Amino acid sequence: MNKLTDIIKDPQRIVLQNAIPPSHLTDGLQLKYGQADILVYPKTTAEVVEVVKFANANNLNITTRGAGTNLVGSTIPNGGIILDLSLMTNIVELDKQTFTVTVQPGILLQDLQQFVEQHDLFYPPDPGAKTATVGGNISTNAGGMRAVKYGVTRDYVQALEVVMADGSVLTIGSKNVKDNTGLALKHLFIGSEGTLGIITQCTLKLIAKPKVSQTFIVGFNTIEQAIANITTVLHTLTPTALEFVERKVAQWGEQYSGFQFPLPNSQAYLIIMLDGADLQTIEQQRQQLLANLGDCDFFVAEDSKQTNQIWTIRGSLVRAVEAVTQQDPIDIVVPINRIADFINFTKQLEVQTKVRMLAFGHAGDGNIHLCILRDDRDDHQWQSDLQLVHQALYQKCLELGGLPSAEHGIGTAKVSYYNDAIPATNRQLMRAIKQQFDPKNLLNNQVYTTII
Repeated sequence: MNKLTDIIKDPQRIVLQNAIPPSHLTDGLQLKYGQADILVYPKTTAEVVEVVKFANANNLNITTRGAGTNLVGSTIPNGGIILDLSLMTNIVELDKQTFTVTVQPGILLQDLQQFVEQHDLFYPPDPGAKTATVGGNISTNAGGMRAVKYGVTRDYVQALEVVMADGSVLTIGSKNVKDNTGLALKHLFIGSEGTLGIITQCTLKLIAKPKVSQTFIVGFNTIEQAIANITTVLHTLTPTALEFVERKVAQWGEQYSGFQFPLPNSQAYLIIMLDGADLQTIEQQRQQLLANLGDCDFFVAEDSKQTNQIWTIRGSLVRAVEAVTQQDPIDIVVPINRIADFINFTKQLEVQTKVRMLAFGHAGDGNIHLCILRDDRDDHQWQSDLQLVHQALYQKCLELGGLPSAEHGIGTAKVSYYNDAIPATNRQLMRAIKQQFDPKNLLNNQVYTTII
Protein backbone atom coordinates (compact mmCIF):
# COMPACT_ATOMS: atom_id res chain seq x y z
CA MET A 1 0.00 0.00 0.00
CA ASN A 2 1.73 3.21 -1.13
CA LYS A 3 -1.10 5.71 -1.58
CA LEU A 4 -3.20 7.51 1.00
CA THR A 5 -6.20 6.98 -1.22
CA ASP A 6 -5.81 3.25 -0.58
CA ILE A 7 -6.21 3.98 3.13
CA ILE A 8 -8.83 6.74 3.13
CA LYS A 9 -11.39 5.73 0.54
CA ASP A 10 -13.40 8.94 0.83
CA PRO A 11 -11.56 11.59 -1.23
CA GLN A 12 -13.17 14.39 0.81
CA ARG A 13 -11.16 13.24 3.81
CA ILE A 14 -7.83 13.90 2.09
CA VAL A 15 -6.85 17.50 1.34
CA LEU A 16 -3.68 18.33 -0.55
CA GLN A 17 -1.29 21.19 0.13
CA ASN A 18 -2.78 24.11 -1.79
CA ALA A 19 -6.30 23.31 -0.64
CA ILE A 20 -5.54 22.97 3.09
CA PRO A 21 -7.57 25.63 4.94
CA PRO A 22 -5.46 28.27 6.72
CA SER A 23 -7.26 27.39 9.96
CA HIS A 24 -5.46 24.03 9.93
CA LEU A 25 -2.04 25.64 9.62
CA THR A 26 -2.26 27.52 12.91
CA ASP A 27 -3.51 27.30 16.50
CA GLY A 28 -6.32 28.99 18.41
CA LEU A 29 -4.63 32.41 18.29
CA GLN A 30 -4.34 32.35 14.48
CA LEU A 31 -1.26 34.57 14.57
CA LYS A 32 1.45 32.18 13.35
CA TYR A 33 1.11 29.70 10.50
CA GLY A 34 3.03 26.64 9.42
CA GLN A 35 2.85 24.54 6.28
CA ALA A 36 1.86 20.98 5.45
CA ASP A 37 1.65 18.69 2.46
CA ILE A 38 -1.49 16.71 3.30
CA LEU A 39 -4.47 17.03 5.62
CA VAL A 40 -6.14 13.73 6.57
CA TYR A 41 -9.38 13.10 8.48
CA PRO A 42 -9.37 9.52 9.80
CA LYS A 43 -12.45 8.00 11.40
CA THR A 44 -11.05 4.81 12.93
CA THR A 45 -8.00 3.56 14.75
CA ALA A 46 -7.26 1.31 11.78
CA GLU A 47 -7.08 4.32 9.47
CA VAL A 48 -4.79 6.16 11.89
CA VAL A 49 -2.50 3.12 11.98
CA GLU A 50 -2.21 3.00 8.21
CA VAL A 51 -1.66 6.75 7.90
CA VAL A 52 1.17 6.54 10.45
CA LYS A 53 2.73 3.64 8.54
CA PHE A 54 2.44 5.70 5.35
CA ALA A 55 4.18 8.61 7.08
CA ASN A 56 6.96 6.30 8.24
CA ALA A 57 7.50 4.90 4.79
CA ASN A 58 7.73 8.39 3.32
CA ASN A 59 9.51 10.12 6.24
CA LEU A 60 6.67 12.60 6.74
CA ASN A 61 6.07 14.51 9.94
CA ILE A 62 2.68 14.13 11.61
CA THR A 63 0.95 16.96 13.46
CA THR A 64 -2.11 15.76 15.35
CA ARG A 65 -4.96 18.16 16.04
CA GLY A 66 -8.55 18.21 17.22
CA ALA A 67 -10.64 21.37 17.45
CA GLY A 68 -7.60 23.65 17.11
CA THR A 69 -8.15 25.56 20.37
CA ASN A 70 -4.51 25.21 21.51
CA LEU A 71 -2.87 28.53 22.41
CA VAL A 72 0.87 27.75 22.40
CA GLY A 73 1.55 26.58 18.85
CA SER A 74 1.20 22.84 19.42
CA THR A 75 -1.02 22.44 16.35
CA ILE A 76 1.08 24.55 13.95
CA PRO A 77 2.43 21.98 11.45
CA ASN A 78 6.02 21.64 10.34
CA GLY A 79 5.44 20.08 6.93
CA GLY A 80 4.21 16.56 6.31
CA ILE A 81 0.75 15.36 7.38
CA ILE A 82 -1.87 17.06 9.49
CA LEU A 83 -3.86 14.33 11.22
CA ASP A 84 -7.22 15.85 12.14
CA LEU A 85 -9.10 13.59 14.59
CA SER A 86 -12.24 15.75 14.74
CA LEU A 87 -14.33 13.09 12.95
CA MET A 88 -13.52 10.47 15.59
CA THR A 89 -16.44 11.41 17.84
CA ASN A 90 -18.04 8.10 18.78
CA ILE A 91 -19.13 7.26 22.31
CA VAL A 92 -17.97 3.66 22.41
CA GLU A 93 -19.42 2.66 25.78
CA LEU A 94 -21.04 4.08 28.88
CA ASP A 95 -20.46 1.69 31.75
CA LYS A 96 -22.54 2.80 34.72
CA GLN A 97 -21.40 -0.15 36.78
CA THR A 98 -17.76 0.96 36.73
CA PHE A 99 -18.47 4.70 36.40
CA THR A 100 -16.54 4.95 33.13
CA VAL A 101 -17.18 6.18 29.63
CA THR A 102 -15.10 5.19 26.61
CA VAL A 103 -14.92 7.63 23.70
CA GLN A 104 -12.96 8.47 20.61
CA PRO A 105 -10.64 11.49 20.99
CA GLY A 106 -12.51 13.86 18.67
CA ILE A 107 -15.61 14.19 20.83
CA LEU A 108 -16.04 17.73 22.15
CA LEU A 109 -15.81 18.29 25.88
CA GLN A 110 -19.24 19.93 26.00
CA ASP A 111 -20.84 17.00 24.16
CA LEU A 112 -19.26 14.46 26.51
CA GLN A 113 -20.39 16.41 29.58
CA GLN A 114 -23.95 16.78 28.30
CA PHE A 115 -24.15 13.08 27.45
CA VAL A 116 -23.02 11.76 30.83
CA GLU A 117 -25.13 14.28 32.75
CA GLN A 118 -28.22 12.94 31.00
CA HIS A 119 -27.42 9.73 32.87
CA ASP A 120 -26.93 11.52 36.23
CA LEU A 121 -23.17 11.15 35.95
CA PHE A 122 -20.50 13.82 35.95
CA TYR A 123 -17.20 14.40 34.14
CA PRO A 124 -15.52 17.06 36.31
CA PRO A 125 -12.65 18.51 34.17
CA ASP A 126 -13.94 21.83 32.88
CA PRO A 127 -11.37 23.94 30.99
CA GLY A 128 -12.56 27.20 29.48
CA ALA A 129 -12.71 25.96 25.86
CA LYS A 130 -15.79 23.74 26.00
CA THR A 131 -15.48 23.18 22.24
CA ALA A 132 -12.05 21.59 22.67
CA THR A 133 -11.80 17.87 22.02
CA VAL A 134 -11.29 15.36 24.80
CA GLY A 135 -8.16 14.10 23.04
CA GLY A 136 -6.78 17.63 23.11
CA ASN A 137 -7.65 17.94 26.80
CA ILE A 138 -5.70 14.77 27.52
CA SER A 139 -2.76 15.87 25.39
CA THR A 140 -2.42 19.08 27.42
CA ASN A 141 -3.68 17.75 30.76
CA ALA A 142 -6.29 20.50 30.73
CA GLY A 143 -7.49 21.81 34.08
CA GLY A 144 -10.09 24.55 34.32
CA MET A 145 -12.16 26.12 37.05
CA ARG A 146 -13.27 22.96 38.84
CA ALA A 147 -9.71 21.70 39.34
CA VAL A 148 -9.53 23.08 42.88
CA LYS A 149 -12.02 20.43 44.07
CA TYR A 150 -11.99 17.71 41.44
CA GLY A 151 -8.50 17.81 39.96
CA VAL A 152 -7.40 17.95 36.32
CA THR A 153 -7.84 15.75 33.26
CA ARG A 154 -5.04 13.39 34.35
CA ASP A 155 -7.13 12.39 37.38
CA TYR A 156 -9.93 11.07 35.16
CA VAL A 157 -8.07 9.07 32.53
CA GLN A 158 -8.51 5.36 33.25
CA ALA A 159 -7.21 3.84 30.01
CA LEU A 160 -5.89 4.87 26.62
CA GLU A 161 -5.53 3.35 23.19
CA VAL A 162 -2.52 4.93 21.50
CA VAL A 163 -1.11 4.55 18.01
CA MET A 164 2.66 4.64 18.31
CA ALA A 165 5.07 6.26 15.87
CA ASP A 166 5.71 2.96 14.05
CA GLY A 167 1.99 2.24 13.62
CA SER A 168 1.70 -0.29 16.44
CA VAL A 169 -1.24 0.05 18.84
CA LEU A 170 -0.69 0.33 22.59
CA THR A 171 -3.49 -0.29 25.10
CA ILE A 172 -2.69 0.99 28.59
CA GLY A 173 -4.66 1.34 31.80
CA SER A 174 -7.97 -0.30 32.65
CA LYS A 175 -11.32 0.24 34.34
CA ASN A 176 -9.84 -0.79 37.67
CA VAL A 177 -9.84 1.95 40.27
CA LYS A 178 -6.51 0.80 41.69
CA ASP A 179 -3.55 -0.24 39.57
CA ASN A 180 -0.02 -0.80 40.80
CA THR A 181 0.82 -3.35 38.13
CA GLY A 182 3.97 -2.07 36.51
CA LEU A 183 4.78 1.46 35.39
CA ALA A 184 1.81 3.76 34.75
CA LEU A 185 2.61 4.32 31.08
CA LYS A 186 -0.63 6.21 30.42
CA HIS A 187 0.71 9.18 32.38
CA LEU A 188 3.51 9.65 29.86
CA PHE A 189 0.95 10.42 27.16
CA ILE A 190 -1.22 12.70 29.28
CA GLY A 191 0.16 16.20 28.79
CA SER A 192 2.69 15.14 26.14
CA GLU A 193 1.09 17.32 23.42
CA GLY A 194 1.10 14.54 20.84
CA THR A 195 4.86 14.04 20.86
CA LEU A 196 4.86 10.38 22.00
CA GLY A 197 1.82 8.83 20.35
CA ILE A 198 -1.64 9.46 18.90
CA ILE A 199 -4.57 8.87 21.24
CA THR A 200 -7.36 7.09 19.39
CA GLN A 201 -9.58 5.99 22.27
CA CYS A 202 -9.87 6.91 25.95
CA THR A 203 -11.70 5.50 28.93
CA LEU A 204 -12.58 8.19 31.43
CA LYS A 205 -13.63 8.06 35.06
CA LEU A 206 -17.02 9.53 36.00
CA ILE A 207 -18.58 10.39 39.34
CA ALA A 208 -22.15 10.84 40.50
CA LYS A 209 -23.62 14.12 39.37
CA PRO A 210 -23.86 16.63 42.26
CA LYS A 211 -27.47 17.26 43.20
CA VAL A 212 -27.19 21.02 43.75
CA SER A 213 -24.71 23.85 43.33
CA GLN A 214 -24.54 27.47 44.35
CA THR A 215 -22.45 30.38 43.10
CA PHE A 216 -21.69 33.45 45.17
CA ILE A 217 -19.35 36.40 44.94
CA VAL A 218 -17.33 38.01 47.72
CA GLY A 219 -16.34 41.61 47.08
CA PHE A 220 -13.30 43.39 48.56
CA ASN A 221 -11.82 46.89 48.48
CA THR A 222 -8.50 45.74 46.99
CA ILE A 223 -7.10 42.80 45.03
CA GLU A 224 -4.65 42.28 47.91
CA GLN A 225 -7.57 41.69 50.28
CA ALA A 226 -9.19 39.27 47.86
CA ILE A 227 -6.03 37.22 47.37
CA ALA A 228 -5.16 37.27 51.07
CA ASN A 229 -8.48 35.57 51.78
CA ILE A 230 -7.88 32.67 49.37
CA THR A 231 -6.30 30.59 52.12
CA THR A 232 -9.21 31.45 54.42
CA VAL A 233 -11.59 30.04 51.84
CA LEU A 234 -9.57 26.87 51.40
CA HIS A 235 -9.19 26.33 55.14
CA THR A 236 -12.96 26.74 55.62
CA LEU A 237 -14.40 24.65 52.78
CA THR A 238 -13.61 22.85 49.54
CA PRO A 239 -15.02 24.96 46.72
CA THR A 240 -15.90 23.50 43.36
CA ALA A 241 -14.42 26.62 41.78
CA LEU A 242 -12.53 29.57 43.25
CA GLU A 243 -11.72 32.41 40.88
CA PHE A 244 -10.27 35.87 41.41
CA VAL A 245 -10.92 38.91 39.24
CA GLU A 246 -10.51 42.67 39.61
CA ARG A 247 -13.30 45.13 38.96
CA LYS A 248 -11.51 46.65 35.95
CA VAL A 249 -11.16 43.17 34.45
CA ALA A 250 -14.79 42.24 35.11
CA GLN A 251 -15.81 45.37 33.22
CA TRP A 252 -14.29 43.93 30.05
CA GLY A 253 -16.53 40.88 30.44
CA GLU A 254 -19.55 43.11 31.12
CA GLN A 255 -19.03 45.11 27.94
CA TYR A 256 -18.57 41.98 25.86
CA SER A 257 -21.40 39.89 27.31
CA GLY A 258 -23.92 42.63 28.01
CA PHE A 259 -24.44 41.34 31.55
CA GLN A 260 -23.90 43.29 34.76
CA PHE A 261 -21.45 41.85 37.26
CA PRO A 262 -22.73 42.02 40.86
CA LEU A 263 -21.22 44.24 43.57
CA PRO A 264 -20.09 47.06 41.24
CA ASN A 265 -18.67 49.10 44.15
CA SER A 266 -16.12 46.42 45.06
CA GLN A 267 -12.69 46.59 43.50
CA ALA A 268 -11.86 42.88 43.52
CA TYR A 269 -13.77 39.63 43.79
CA LEU A 270 -13.57 36.00 44.67
CA ILE A 271 -16.10 33.98 42.66
CA ILE A 272 -16.95 30.79 44.51
CA MET A 273 -18.99 27.77 43.50
CA LEU A 274 -20.04 25.04 45.90
CA ASP A 275 -21.78 21.81 45.04
CA GLY A 276 -23.07 18.87 47.00
CA ALA A 277 -25.99 16.67 47.98
CA ASP A 278 -28.30 19.36 49.40
CA LEU A 279 -28.66 23.13 49.51
CA GLN A 280 -28.85 23.26 53.30
CA THR A 281 -25.30 21.97 53.69
CA ILE A 282 -24.04 24.43 51.10
CA GLU A 283 -25.79 27.30 52.91
CA GLN A 284 -24.13 26.30 56.18
CA GLN A 285 -20.71 26.21 54.51
CA ARG A 286 -21.27 29.63 52.95
CA GLN A 287 -22.36 31.18 56.24
CA GLN A 288 -19.33 29.75 58.01
CA LEU A 289 -17.04 31.18 55.33
CA LEU A 290 -18.57 34.65 55.47
CA ALA A 291 -18.12 34.66 59.25
CA ASN A 292 -14.40 33.95 58.77
CA LEU A 293 -13.78 36.49 55.99
CA GLY A 294 -14.46 39.65 57.99
CA ASP A 295 -15.01 42.95 56.14
CA CYS A 296 -16.44 42.16 52.70
CA ASP A 297 -19.56 42.32 50.57
CA PHE A 298 -21.25 39.30 49.09
CA PHE A 299 -23.80 38.35 46.49
CA VAL A 300 -25.53 34.99 46.15
CA ALA A 301 -26.89 33.93 42.76
CA GLU A 302 -30.57 33.22 43.31
CA ASP A 303 -31.27 31.20 40.19
CA SER A 304 -29.67 29.61 37.14
CA LYS A 305 -30.01 32.83 35.14
CA GLN A 306 -27.88 34.83 37.56
CA THR A 307 -25.43 31.94 37.89
CA ASN A 308 -25.01 31.67 34.12
CA GLN A 309 -24.49 35.42 33.79
CA ILE A 310 -21.72 35.42 36.39
CA TRP A 311 -19.85 32.55 34.77
CA THR A 312 -20.47 33.93 31.28
CA ILE A 313 -18.74 37.15 32.28
CA ARG A 314 -15.84 35.24 33.82
CA GLY A 315 -15.58 32.92 30.84
CA SER A 316 -15.68 35.71 28.25
CA LEU A 317 -12.72 37.73 29.53
CA VAL A 318 -10.22 36.55 26.91
CA ARG A 319 -12.73 36.96 24.07
CA ALA A 320 -13.64 40.39 25.41
CA VAL A 321 -10.04 41.51 25.07
CA GLU A 322 -9.66 39.95 21.62
CA ALA A 323 -12.69 41.92 20.43
CA VAL A 324 -10.81 45.16 21.13
CA THR A 325 -7.13 44.48 20.53
CA GLN A 326 -4.68 41.70 19.77
CA GLN A 327 -3.52 40.02 22.94
CA ASP A 328 -1.08 37.40 24.07
CA PRO A 329 -2.55 34.95 26.62
CA ILE A 330 -0.22 33.81 29.38
CA ASP A 331 -0.85 30.72 31.51
CA ILE A 332 1.39 30.67 34.59
CA VAL A 333 1.13 28.78 37.87
CA VAL A 334 2.64 29.76 41.23
CA PRO A 335 2.15 28.37 44.75
CA ILE A 336 -1.15 29.70 46.05
CA ASN A 337 0.58 31.67 48.80
CA ARG A 338 2.54 33.61 46.15
CA ILE A 339 -0.39 34.73 43.98
CA ALA A 340 -0.43 38.20 45.55
CA ASP A 341 3.32 38.59 44.96
CA PHE A 342 2.94 37.73 41.30
CA ILE A 343 -0.08 39.97 40.77
CA ASN A 344 1.71 42.89 42.43
CA PHE A 345 4.69 42.26 40.17
CA THR A 346 2.48 42.44 37.06
CA LYS A 347 1.21 45.84 38.22
CA GLN A 348 4.75 47.12 38.67
CA LEU A 349 5.75 45.71 35.28
CA GLU A 350 2.73 47.36 33.69
CA VAL A 351 3.87 50.77 34.96
CA GLN A 352 7.47 50.12 33.99
CA THR A 353 6.80 48.92 30.43
CA LYS A 354 3.52 50.79 29.74
CA VAL A 355 2.14 47.49 28.45
CA ARG A 356 -1.39 46.85 29.71
CA MET A 357 -2.03 43.51 31.37
CA LEU A 358 -5.21 42.00 32.72
CA ALA A 359 -4.77 39.31 35.38
CA PHE A 360 -7.38 36.83 36.59
CA GLY A 361 -7.50 33.13 37.20
CA HIS A 362 -8.01 30.04 39.28
CA ALA A 363 -7.30 31.22 42.81
CA GLY A 364 -7.67 27.77 44.32
CA ASP A 365 -4.67 26.30 42.49
CA GLY A 366 -2.45 29.29 41.76
CA ASN A 367 -3.15 29.28 38.01
CA ILE A 368 -2.91 32.88 36.81
CA HIS A 369 -4.12 33.92 33.38
CA LEU A 370 -2.77 37.13 31.90
CA CYS A 371 -3.89 38.98 28.81
CA ILE A 372 -1.04 41.13 27.49
CA LEU A 373 -2.60 43.84 25.31
CA ARG A 374 -1.03 45.04 22.07
CA ASP A 375 -3.07 48.25 21.77
CA ASP A 376 -1.68 50.49 18.98
CA ARG A 377 1.88 49.14 18.78
CA ASP A 378 3.32 48.40 15.36
CA ASP A 379 4.74 44.93 14.65
CA HIS A 380 8.30 45.80 15.66
CA GLN A 381 7.36 47.53 18.92
CA TRP A 382 4.86 44.80 19.81
CA GLN A 383 7.38 42.00 19.41
CA SER A 384 10.03 43.92 21.30
CA ASP A 385 7.75 44.82 24.21
CA LEU A 386 6.23 41.36 24.29
CA GLN A 387 9.62 39.68 24.58
CA LEU A 388 10.59 42.05 27.38
CA VAL A 389 7.36 41.39 29.28
CA HIS A 390 7.58 37.62 28.74
CA GLN A 391 11.11 37.43 30.08
CA ALA A 392 10.21 39.43 33.18
CA LEU A 393 7.03 37.45 33.89
CA TYR A 394 8.54 34.01 33.49
CA GLN A 395 11.63 34.96 35.50
CA LYS A 396 9.43 36.20 38.34
CA CYS A 397 7.34 33.05 38.10
CA LEU A 398 10.42 30.89 38.65
CA GLU A 399 11.62 33.09 41.52
CA LEU A 400 8.31 32.46 43.27
CA GLY A 401 8.57 28.70 42.80
CA GLY A 402 6.15 28.59 39.87
CA LEU A 403 6.16 27.00 36.42
CA PRO A 404 5.62 28.41 32.91
CA SER A 405 2.45 26.45 32.18
CA ALA A 406 -0.45 25.18 34.25
CA GLU A 407 -2.75 23.85 31.55
CA HIS A 408 -2.05 25.35 28.11
CA GLY A 409 1.09 23.31 27.50
CA ILE A 410 4.51 24.34 26.16
CA GLY A 411 4.12 23.96 22.40
CA THR A 412 6.47 26.18 20.45
CA ALA A 413 5.66 29.38 22.34
CA LYS A 414 7.23 28.54 25.71
CA VAL A 415 10.23 26.41 24.83
CA SER A 416 12.90 28.81 26.11
CA TYR A 417 11.05 29.38 29.38
CA TYR A 418 10.50 25.63 29.69
CA ASN A 419 14.24 25.07 29.37
CA ASP A 420 14.87 27.63 32.12
CA ALA A 421 12.39 25.88 34.42
CA ILE A 422 13.29 22.22 33.90
CA PRO A 423 16.73 20.89 34.93
CA ALA A 424 18.98 19.59 32.17
CA THR A 425 18.97 16.09 33.67
CA ASN A 426 15.18 15.96 33.44
CA ARG A 427 15.21 17.15 29.85
CA GLN A 428 17.83 14.57 28.95
CA LEU A 429 15.59 11.83 30.33
CA MET A 430 12.65 13.21 28.33
CA ARG A 431 14.76 13.14 25.17
CA ALA A 432 15.54 9.49 25.84
CA ILE A 433 11.84 8.69 26.25
CA LYS A 434 11.01 10.52 23.03
CA GLN A 435 13.77 8.65 21.20
CA GLN A 436 12.44 5.33 22.45
CA PHE A 437 8.84 6.08 21.51
CA ASP A 438 9.47 7.99 18.28
CA PRO A 439 13.00 7.32 16.96
CA LYS A 440 12.39 9.14 13.68
CA ASN A 441 10.98 12.21 15.49
CA LEU A 442 7.89 12.26 13.30
CA LEU A 443 5.18 13.06 15.88
CA ASN A 444 4.54 16.75 16.53
CA ASN A 445 8.23 17.39 16.07
CA GLN A 446 7.68 21.15 16.15
CA VAL A 447 6.88 20.89 19.88
CA TYR A 448 9.74 21.10 22.38
CA THR A 449 12.11 21.53 19.44
CA THR A 450 15.08 22.35 21.63
CA ILE A 451 14.83 19.19 23.73
CA ILE A 452 13.96 16.53 21.17
